[in-house]
Amino acid sequence: MPPETVPTAPAGAATGLPGAPAASIVIPVFNEEGGLPQLHARIRGVLDALDRPAEVIYIDDGSSDRSLEELLVIQAEDHRVTVVSLARNAGQHAAVLAGFAHARGAVVVTLDADLQNPPEEIPRLLEAIDAGHDVVGTWREDRGDPALRRVISALVTGVASRSVGVTMRDCGSMLRAYRRDIVDQVLRCAERSPFIPVLAASVARRPTEIAIGHAARFVGRSRYSALRFMRLGFDLITGFSMVPIQLVSLAGIGVSLAGMSFGVFLFIRRLVVGPEGEGVFTLFAILFVFLGFLILAVGLVGEYVGRIYLEVRGRPTYLVRTVHRPEETPPCASS
Repeated sequence: MPPETVPTAPAGAATGLPGAPAASIVIPVFNEEGGLPQLHARIRGVLDALDRPAEVIYIDDGSSDRSLEELLVIQAEDHRVTVVSLARNAGQHAAVLAGFAHARGAVVVTLDADLQNPPEEIPRLLEAIDAGHDVVGTWREDRGDPALRRVISALVTGVASRSVGVTMRDCGSMLRAYRRDIVDQVLRCAERSPFIPVLAASVARRPTEIAIGHAARFVGRSRYSALRFMRLGFDLITGFSMVPIQLVSLAGIGVSLAGMSFGVFLFIRRLVVGPEGEGVFTLFAILFVFLGFLILAVGLVGEYVGRIYLEVRGRPTYLVRTVHRPEETPPCASS
């Protein structure tokens, strides 16, 4: 089957069709074969206790282990499960976009597959949506992550909050709920490097956040390295605000004025004191500071240009290889 590109019209827009579930749970999966049975066992318990029909959409993000095979076993045993297989690894947020495009629910809940955020919190998110909020975020209490990871996460959250003008306590938590209209707006944005929690917060009218529990990974280890966090930070900086590049421009003007002032000072000093040799190293140190700032400025401009290049190139954010939907459930026999 040829790869399917990201649809221009979201598949989930047809929520009024008969049989569409009230809620969709979207879970991106990348090399999580060891934890999938436990994950779905807990999700199944949540679905069985819900007061509304729901579906689960697993997105296999180009896994290199047996995650897809495990998902197909789960799908064969549970008629509420759909498996979307991507042609290659597209990244967590692109995989969530693929799930959005195939979700049919009036409310869409996102959840990581590592079981660090408990699926048992899903009913609380749905209650907040029922109370009138269009986006329900979460922040993780008593995080068990290393201190450095928590600090980096706090910095990224701070950047995100200032970028969209919406206070967010924890933009790294993927356990979130969105109304259908927010999901459709996110899909229409069709950005190359989307960061869904921030993008959704930027279009939400009544967002809120609730506290949830947090646990260690069930199996394996986190794939968010310091380098990936840095790339995420650049995506946030360049994707939601022009302030950074404007600050660099202002700083460039300040550095230029400071450099000219220092040059005038050195010229006057040379006239008064005469030639000096011991100030050479000071000049080199100042030069290195200026060069470092120049390289930073060029790199930041390059990030913006790179985003423009990706948008102009117009390649799809993800490619869908196959979609495994459940067979239509036969109607229950009347007693």
